Amino acid sequence: MFEPIYYTVQDIRGDYAILLDQNGIENTVAMALLPPGVDVGDALVYEMLSYRIQQP
Repeated sequence: MFEPIYYTVQDIRGDYAILLDQNGIENTVAMALLPPGVDVGDALVYEMLSYRIQQP
């Protein structure tokens, strides 16, 4: 299957979040697809077609 992808929330612009992956590639994602309460600086994991906040 697919490997998880790790992101950091770099910015929130209205209804969209700018995510940065481990390779430095930006990805713009609708806030509606992200977990409730996501904020700038949060670490996210994308796996199984959904995002979750990465626990420390």
